[in-house]
Amino acid sequence: MADDKRQANDNAQEAQGQAGNGQQFAVQRVYIKDLSFEAPMGVSAFSQPWKPQVNQEISSKNQKTGENQYEVVLALTITVKLEDKVAFLIEIQQAGVFAIRGLEDRQLTQVLNTMCLQILFPYARETVDSLATKGSFPALMLPPINFDALFAQAVSQSQAKGEEGNSEQGDQSVN
Repeated sequence: MADDKRQANDNAQEAQGQAGNGQQFAVQRVYIKDLSFEAPMGVSAFSQPWKPQVNQEISSKNQKTGENQYEVVLALTITVKLEDKVAFLIEIQQAGVFAIRGLEDRQLTQVLNTMCLQILFPYARETVDSLATKGSFPALMLPPINFDALFAQAVSQSQAKGEEGNSEQGDQSVN
């Protein structure tokens, strides 16, 4: 817990110092890149007891679209099942265009995979909730996601795989 607070303080101090270092971060646009809602059970979904099984898949990608400009896409797939049948499925690609300047590669990677996603997620979350209710299903408020923790976990896994690759010769398999 203390490490988390220390990291948050370090991040806040780093953000405050960015203006003096020629660093820039600005949201230029937030938009829906792709959106899909399906209710394959149709009306039969409404005649069953509502005991949903919710599965959430998340991914992201980013690309440089211009000088100091990046598009970041947060992709969510929400599958809600009643017993073994899909009651509804929502797929959304929430995107944003960000102006980012003056960051080193490591900092840029972290900003694209944490800060940008933290900005995009509430928009995607609201759209998912709205689509569920417009489909006449109960509201589906997705829980918050700690993108900093997910990024740290991905970095740790990447480093562990790199160390394994350096210590072992031969075929590598991914589970």
